Amino acid sequence: MKEYILLIDTSDAKGLVYNVSKVLFANNLNIEQNSEYVEPDSKKFFMRTIISGEIHKDLLLKELREILPKESQITLHERLKKDIVILATKESHVLGDLLIRYIDGELNANIKAVIGNHEYLRDLVEKFNIPFYCISAEDMERETHEELVIKQIKEFNPDLIVLAKYMRILTPGFVKHFPKKVLNIHHSFLPAFIGANPYKQAHHRGVKIIGATAHYVTDDLDEGPIIFQDIVRVDHNYTWQDMRRAGRNVEKVVLSNALELLLEEKVFVHGNKTVIL
Repeated sequence: MKEYILLIDTSDAKGLVYNVSKVLFANNLNIEQNSEYVEPDSKKFFMRTIISGEIHKDLLLKELREILPKESQITLHERLKKDIVILATKESHVLGDLLIRYIDGELNANIKAVIGNHEYLRDLVEKFNIPFYCISAEDMERETHEELVIKQIKEFNPDLIVLAKYMRILTPGFVKHFPKKVLNIHHSFLPAFIGANPYKQAHHRGVKIIGATAHYVTDDLDEGPIIFQDIVRVDHNYTWQDMRRAGRNVEKVVLSNALELLLEEKVFVHGNKTVIL
């Protein structure tokens, strides 16, 4: 039996869960899983429900709109694997981890292609029988390069775009093409340790925590809504190389966890933060 994911983002009101459940019951649908949350400051209501049964989508959405506040955002999708495109540069640790999870069946997605701005990762990607496209940025204006990348991405019409240590700053023009579709990962030293060799800088400062942050890409560099974070503790015994190794391990875990949340449609964007259900 088919499963669907119902997402509701609306103003809080009395009886919302009851009214939604009543509509689902009237349509002979079964609730397999349900989560809801009310944001206390804005009084916004968020609900994620997995339902099963034979759905008449237009009718169900119409009935839900009739019992929910007018400004409600309602989405309903069949629970299927999503298509993703990965962008990468030279670092292989995050990309390699995603490829292994994909081949092992741990990634609930179809990787349609990997696009790089160097040839460096072609051999790795093609070992997994995934198409690799190199679009070099050398001797090319940023906007011209982005136009080529955008054109290549759109050939696959992906649900999500994953930046696996893609070392190019994306312009607002790029983000505009793929709103709430681009996932990025960075080490959590930003902005304290920017530029080259952040782990050397962190080592010199004697940091005690190394972390990573996965977030949506927006027009504001590395300031998009945060989806997942994690840390590992370090001490004076760590060399900067040890710190880099620990940081790369955290980056792999954080990106894969964030991607899983997006693939399962568990992420609501609320202002510049997220609600995870």
